[in-house]
Amino acid sequence: MVVTISRDVLFQYYRFSLYNSPFDAHDEGCAIDLYPDSERAPSPVAGEVLDTKTVQAPPKAYAAEHDHLILIDTGDTVARLLHVDPAVEPGDTVAVGDDLGALVRAGFFAPWVPNHIHLGFREPDVNPYRASGSLPVDVAVDVTPLSWDGTGSVVAGGETWIRLGEPAHPAPGESFVGIANDVVGDGSGVLDGGLPHYSGGGLLGGDESEIAALAGQHVGATNGRTVTWDDLTVLANGEPITGIALFCGRERFGAKLVGEGIDLAVGDEVQVTIKRDPAGDDAIP
Repeated sequence: MVVTISRDVLFQYYRFSLYNSPFDAHDEGCAIDLYPDSERAPSPVAGEVLDTKTVQAPPKAYAAEHDHLILIDTGDTVARLLHVDPAVEPGDTVAVGDDLGALVRAGFFAPWVPNHIHLGFREPDVNPYRASGSLPVDVAVDVTPLSWDGTGSVVAGGETWIRLGEPAHPAPGESFVGIANDVVGDGSGVLDGGLPHYSGGGLLGGDESEIAALAGQHVGATNGRTVTWDDLTVLANGEPITGIALFCGRERFGAKLVGEGIDLAVGDEVQVTIKRDPAGDDAIP
């Protein structure tokens, strides 16, 4: 069973990702992270609230001490939502778009990750409290692939991330876009995930290529829509960084580079290169 998130639901959020997370729940795209435009969480599902639970979060200086779990019976499945301080309680009925509560900056995710809703689904007879065991998730939108040559200027940033102006969104607000799988031919799809700082990534849409490539460099092997990254080092102007955050965006876009203490400022020109460790055949078919 695959749970498909509708276009109308997705358009409540400015960004989504199925693979850009270290959680086991995201393995093979079995969860989706949804990024709202505000500090409140509009519900991505309709149904009855079954339970809410407060859990201890990993201690991080930038994060709250606790996170929260919300379970919602959608009829065919049980939706499992994290990173929201619930404004609902068991027995409440919610519709898509209803306010579930305030977003929580949890210690479960890295300092460069914005607040978001983590959403997964279980069959009704599967334990909904466990971190693993969710159903595969798909999206009912065509994500437009954007070619990127690894260059751009910094347009925004913080202590642990910068965003480049390239590749730019061709029609902000009208569709979701992502960085293209850089292989020859049409239908290459869009890369999703943390390259290479999370264990794997995804290939959304397009043909099921056997390889993943970015900015002219072979970066991984695909199995269906799941990508196993090569052993890689990402460099910005020759300096190693943690990696590239790959996602699907509806509004502003541009490559997002992440890492502790990135020494780049707004206006700086950046050349991103990817080094394979150990070196291999870099040719892209």
